Amino acid sequence: MAETAVLVTGAAGFIGYHVARELLEAGNVVVGLDSLNDYYDPALKQARLDLLTPYPGFSFVHADLSDRPAIADLFAKHRFPVVIHLAAQAGVRHSLSHPHDYADSNLEGFLNVLEGCRHNGCSHLIYASSSSVYGANTKLPFSVDDPTDHPISLYAATKKANELMAHCYSHLYRLPTTGLRFFTIYGPWYRPDMALYLFARAITEGRPIKLFNHGKMRRDFTFVDDVTRVVTKLMTLVPTAEPGQNGGAPARVYNVGNHSPEELMHVVALLERELGRPAIKEMLPMQPGDVPETFADVEALFRDVGFRPSTPIEDGVRAFVRWFRDYHRV
Repeated sequence: MAETAVLVTGAAGFIGYHVARELLEAGNVVVGLDSLNDYYDPALKQARLDLLTPYPGFSFVHADLSDRPAIADLFAKHRFPVVIHLAAQAGVRHSLSHPHDYADSNLEGFLNVLEGCRHNGCSHLIYASSSSVYGANTKLPFSVDDPTDHPISLYAATKKANELMAHCYSHLYRLPTTGLRFFTIYGPWYRPDMALYLFARAITEGRPIKLFNHGKMRRDFTFVDDVTRVVTKLMTLVPTAEPGQNGGAPARVYNVGNHSPEELMHVVALLERELGRPAIKEMLPMQPGDVPETFADVEALFRDVGFRPSTPIEDGVRAFVRWFRDYHRV
C-alpha cells in the first residue's frame, strides 16, 4: 500500500465515490473530503461513504472547500502528491436560482485547493471541468481546441474559470494540472438531480417525465466505469511544460465522453424496457442554460492514454436500473 495519500474531494459524490473506490481497490491510501451538503439527499451521499469506510486505506474529512483554514490545515498535514478534485456545486438549473453557491464552492473552494497544492508540494492536480464550457458552440464534435468564450449558465462560467485559474497556477508556480471536461456521466450511485434518475423515479411512480426541447436532445452519455479508468490512468500522466503548447505551462485539458451521442428518446425507451413500464411523456420547450446536443472529441485521450469508452448505452442503462431498483427497493 502506498505510503502517501491521494486526496479525492467530493468523495461522497457520484464520480468521487467511484474514483475513490477504484483507487482503494488498487491499494492506494485515500483521503476523501466532502461537505455532505443538502443539494440532494445527504442519505445517498452517506450510503456511498459507508461503502468506502471499511477500506483500511480510507479516511474521511468532513469539511467545506470554502473553509480556507480547514483546507490549508488538511493540505499542510498530508502534503498530497496527487489531488483529484471532483467536489463542486453541480447543476446548470440550480445555478439560475442559487448563484452564490457556485461562487463559494467552484471559485473560492477551487482557489483554496490550488493554494493547498501550491504550498505543499503537490506534483499533479486533476480537476473536474464540464462539457458545459462549450456553451453556445454549434460545431460538433466539441474539441478542446474550440473557443469556450460564450457560457450560457453560471455553472459553466465557473467551470471555465476553473480552467483559467488552473492554467494560471501552472504558469506561475509550475503546478502540473489536468482538467477533465465530463460529458453526461451516468451509472450506479447516480445523482438524483440528473435526467436518467429523474426519469426512472417518475416512471416507477407513474408520474410524467419532462422532456425539454420536446425530446429532441442528444447527449454523449458516458458510463462511470469508463470515467474511473481514465482518471486513474491520468494520475501518472503528469503534464510537462512544452514550448509552443498551452503557453508553455504544464497544463492539459481533456474531453471525457463516449464519442457517440444518443437520442434522448432512445434512452427513455431503454429505461422503459428495463423498468418494465411505459413513461408518461410531457413535452416542454428548451430550458434556459441548456443545449440540444453534446458530442465529445476524445482523440487526445486515445492518443495519450489509449482511452476508448467500452460500455454500450444498453449495458450502462441496465446497470443503472439494476442499482436503482436495489437502492429504492422497487
